[in-house]
Amino acid sequence: MTLDPRTPVIIGVGQYNQRSAGIENALNPIELMEQAVLAASDDAGLDGPPAADSVRVVNIIGWRFRNAPRFLARRLGLGGPDQSGVELAESTAGGNSPQSLVNATAAEMLAGKVDVAILAGAEAFKTFMRARKQDITLDWPKAADDDLPRYIGKELNMNLPEERDRGIFMPVQIYPMFETALRAQSGRTVEEHQQFLGELYAGLSDVAAANPNAWIQQSKTADEITTITDTNRMIGFPYPKLMNSNNDVDMGASIIMCTVEAAERMGVSRDKWVFPHAGTDSHEHPFVSHRDTFTRTPAVELGGAMALDLAGIDIDDVSVLDLYSCFPSAVQLGAQSLGVDITPGSGRQWSRTGGLTFCGGPWNNYVMHAIASVVEDLRERPGEYGLTWANGGYATKHAFGIYSTTPPTNAFRHGSPQADVDALPKRELASPADAEGEATIDAYSVMFSRDGAPETTLASCLLADGRRAWGRSSDSAIASAMCDGEWVGVGCHLGPDGALSV
Repeated sequence: MTLDPRTPVIIGVGQYNQRSAGIENALNPIELMEQAVLAASDDAGLDGPPAADSVRVVNIIGWRFRNAPRFLARRLGLGGPDQSGVELAESTAGGNSPQSLVNATAAEMLAGKVDVAILAGAEAFKTFMRARKQDITLDWPKAADDDLPRYIGKELNMNLPEERDRGIFMPVQIYPMFETALRAQSGRTVEEHQQFLGELYAGLSDVAAANPNAWIQQSKTADEITTITDTNRMIGFPYPKLMNSNNDVDMGASIIMCTVEAAERMGVSRDKWVFPHAGTDSHEHPFVSHRDTFTRTPAVELGGAMALDLAGIDIDDVSVLDLYSCFPSAVQLGAQSLGVDITPGSGRQWSRTGGLTFCGGPWNNYVMHAIASVVEDLRERPGEYGLTWANGGYATKHAFGIYSTTPPTNAFRHGSPQADVDALPKRELASPADAEGEATIDAYSVMFSRDGAPETTLASCLLADGRRAWGRSSDSAIASAMCDGEWVGVGCHLGPDGALSV
């Protein structure tokens, strides 16, 4: 098979974890990325970082570098003294961004805009927070206010003022709402569902235990994951700490992409090549208030199906799979949308890393670690297919990638089902004054204090006319009561200020 010389291919991947005992010796995110790029260069069989014409960095949360790719290019010795000889680019925010960055890069390579690109991302959030707690000023670099990279992707506003006014905007508040809705749909009791989640995440911890790049390389039992202790406190019911994304990490990852022509020119061995076959990008209705239901993610259904169709395969052809796993509800929504059986004991492989709890959740960059792991697996399984699903926001923004060592028949293909997603039903949000009176709970969470007490109840409620309304209660008795038994489908009362009573 003769390959189009513009065909995009991944030739190197690298991951780097920092476990520094002290702040004074800790690397900053740029230095973590540098180590990951050096590892990816070595993985590709290169003597050092390739002469890339583009350095592309995933948006960093823990430090505002302003132009992170400039600092990375400088450390890698790319682009001359002022990096004018290399494009400097950065993704928008969101856990979908690493896969979206691969999709955009592959499309630009086919279009003749890029030949060799270094993609990287890192967070040193553990060090950052440690310094803050110790009142230590970090001397990490910052570019001038007007020194900004090119931005790849579009920002998406995911918070209505009405949601923020009610204090509903944190992932640890909203993903548990998806969970309570999914639990009610399953018909399990609270106790049965917690056991199901414990077994689901015990399997995830087993994957991390075998992953040399995971942050927590220790298998946990279902009981360890579900039992509340001083080190596994309840955060947002029904999720204790070991069911939450773990951002207390210092992690970096890198992917080196190039055209087939460039790979041949650099002498990269063919057994290192992994081809992106297809990719899609899409998002749900941006505001959670407008979602039709908490038990489905149509953009995952349509985006995943489109990616598989563009690659000319179906989900049963995928043997190396990584589902985004910031919280258990995300895993279930993704699996349900793609038609993947994740029932403990089913034998279906669905994580290649151990997920954002055990592998680590370096904010926007987890999926670069997932892609790197999938690439390594596919090299050991020539001709098989890998799929990564990347998720950002509140199960809001999605990106898919299909990979294989076998080159694509019709080159890399990219698409988006956004027009179809936008046409799907959405709910209107009622103001507190309009919602006053009787309603029905369709999803909820209980937020716990740091000392382990249930203190705040947040509930999505449906009115008789189908509109959504938000309820909130600071009554500890209500919070305690709603941690026991099923409350989805139960009637409630909303006061004129949105106060919830049950």
